[in-house]
Parts: sequence; C-alpha cells; structure tokens
Amino acid sequence: MSDRLALYTTVYRAATPYLREWYDSVAAQTDRDFDLWIGVDGMTCDAVCVALGAAPAARWVIGEPGDSPARLRTRAIQRMLPHYDALLFVDCDDLLDPTRVAGARAALRTSDVAACALKIVDASGRDCGITFAPPTGQDAAALLPRYNVFGLSNTAYRTAVLARCLPVPRDAVLMDWLLATRAWVLGARLAFDPIPRMRYRQYEANIARVVQPFGHAHILAAAERVVAHYRLVLSEPAALPATHRRALCQARARAERFQRAVQSSRATLDRYVTALNALTPAYVWWWCVAHPQLEDVWSN
Repeated sequence: MSDRLALYTTVYRAATPYLREWYDSVAAQTDRDFDLWIGVDGMTCDAVCVALGAAPAARWVIGEPGDSPARLRTRAIQRMLPHYDALLFVDCDDLLDPTRVAGARAALRTSDVAACALKIVDASGRDCGITFAPPTGQDAAALLPRYNVFGLSNTAYRTAVLARCLPVPRDAVLMDWLLATRAWVLGARLAFDPIPRMRYRQYEANIARVVQPFGHAHILAAAERVVAHYRLVLSEPAALPATHRRALCQARARAERFQRAVQSSRATLDRYVTALNALTPAYVWWWCVAHPQLEDVWSN
C-alpha cells in the first residue's frame, strides 16, 4: 500500500524529558514512508530540537496565544487532511515499537480507524508487565459508549473519515474519545490490533490513568471529564442514529449519577475508591468511572 501517511504528535514543556527517547523510536521505524508533523504547545521550535537532540525533517504547527490543546490539534489536522490518505497519531511521552507505522498501514487496508494495544511502562520506561487492550472477547468499537481504547497515541485514521469527525470544540479534553465516537456513529470500520506497538507511559501527569491505585482526586477528575465528554457527544442529538443515541444517553445518565454520588458524599467516595482498588482492573480508558461491579457502593 503506497498511501500517503503523516505521523503527528504534539510536544509540550512537561514532556521535555521524554522527547529524545520518543524521537529515537520514530527514527527506528521499519516503515519510513511517512511525513512527520509536530504541533508545538508552549515551546519554541529551537527548544524542541534541543530536547529531541536533532533538528527533524518535520512540518511544524505552532500553537497560538489562547490555543487549547484541542484547538491546536484540530488546526494541525486541518492542515494535514488535504495532503494525506491517513494520519497516525502518537503521544510524545510514549514510545513507538519499530513496527508502529507498518502495523497501522496494514490495518488501514481493511479499516477506517485502527488502534493498537499498548505496553504500559512507568515514568522511566520500565515495563510494568501490563497490556492496554479491550478485555478478551470484547469488540473495541462496542465499548465506545462507556470506555475508550482509541487514543491519540495508538490510533490511525483514514482522512476521508477523520474529516467528517471535525470540527472538535476547543474545550474538548477527551478529543481522542470524541473523534472515535463520532467515527463509530458514522458507521466507520474500527479495528483494534492486539499486538502492542506502543509503550504507554503511566505517571502522575496522565489525564487518563488506567493503572491502580486510584486516589480520590483521580476519581473526581475522571468523572468530571467523562460527563463533559457526553455533553459534547450529545450536543447534536438529531445527528445520532437512534441506537447510538440510546446507548450514549444511558451511559451519560449513569456517569452523571455516579458523579453526583461521589461529589456529594465523602463516605461514598471513600468506599468506592477502596473497592475499586481491590478489583481486578480492566486496562481501558475510563474503566474507573461508575464501575458496574460497584454499583451498590455508589448508587445507594
């Protein structure tokens, strides 16, 4: 397949310690037939090159004053769309397996949106012995009303589909989940590769924590972000097919009930956090919110 492919990341100051290792993993790809695009949030290009240890042959999209992360990424996507058949997203604090690009290219032969499993590592890059992926037997797309496995570190999009998922509101925090949900609603072919082709760094700065233990602040922040996600997804309900709208409305109502419960009662939050950390975890984003096995803890 000779489709034109772009690999995109956004760099920012807090990720500076990880940039050189990230860039080395980009340079080590077995499939080098792609253009590198870098969005720059709150840094200069010179500072980025110093952190990378090189001046990459990249296209740069510079953040503007007042840009939100979603706005910067949206502008970058809009610049790339006319020139490529597919866009591959990675996070600059993660690491690419040498087959990351090749795997995405192969998956996009038969799908419109293709994600891959992630090997979870700690802040220093040490393997935690955990793989991020849907539970065995679960369809990745079917999880989307409640959870997400299509992140902006492990997912590639056909541009014909991605263009239909825009624009993204500037206040979207969970842009990855919003894009994937819109693609699902549109009837796109979503695929998940169970081979880990990224190493996903878990540390305190992660927006979407998946590894225990969870603290009170993690749960309250996660609930707020998930509820805000549903607000954006359902902002145009007339555009949603009935079955999709029903599933998303049910998920939103559940998340809102959960948020009210843990916000209004410290005792409920205490019990929930203790019980959640005792469960066998699921390694998907947002599994910690309104866990179905703990409904008796937070719904009473």
